[in-house]
Amino acid sequence: MSHFRVRYQTLEFDKTDIHVRTLRDNQEFSDDDNIALNLGISSAVWPLFGVIWPSGEVLAHLMFEHKIDGLKILEVGCGIGLASLVLNHRLANITATDYHPEAGNFLKQNTLLNGDQPIPFIRASWQDASTDLGKYDCIIGSDILYERFHVDLLSAFIEKHAAANCLVLLVDPGRGHHAPFSKKMVLLGYSHHQRKPDATNYLSSPFKGQILTYQKGIAGI
Repeated sequence: MSHFRVRYQTLEFDKTDIHVRTLRDNQEFSDDDNIALNLGISSAVWPLFGVIWPSGEVLAHLMFEHKIDGLKILEVGCGIGLASLVLNHRLANITATDYHPEAGNFLKQNTLLNGDQPIPFIRASWQDASTDLGKYDCIIGSDILYERFHVDLLSAFIEKHAAANCLVLLVDPGRGHHAPFSKKMVLLGYSHHQRKPDATNYLSSPFKGQILTYQKGIAGI
């Protein structure tokens, strides 16, 4: 039984509205059966999946304009999955994944809120020896380099699920781990560059992070 409060909001992408059900705030918590605890998710980090963070908004706006034709796209550490919702509304081939036991439920409800087709969701850990995710032409994520040890885990997970030609787009708020992560990705054979996002007037405060881009193989193939 879940005992958390939620809120409903609408985010605008040009003339497109995306409706989202999130946790009321990042103080909500419900894990009566210790499902999250048994997965190693503490009460302190439990709510982080269920709110919209600035990096997630930046990624979603990027995906509103991103080329999607013929691409098989994966969002890693999707949390509330705003970027996936935007892509799904555009009829992209999008799959989402997260470790949190509630992420899939929220994604399902939010897809229904927008009157769209279900988004394939697979709950997976970056440490899983194998998953049913397969390979992707484009892998995206936002604010997922929380800790130093995530550098090795995330880079290996991405490499495992990247097609021969794959674009990786991550939005990082500046937690300090993107430099070693970029070095790791270069060692794995990816080219790399980073930039500030364009206009972010949809955010309540200036965005200090970066858009990190990694390319495996030949761009556009």
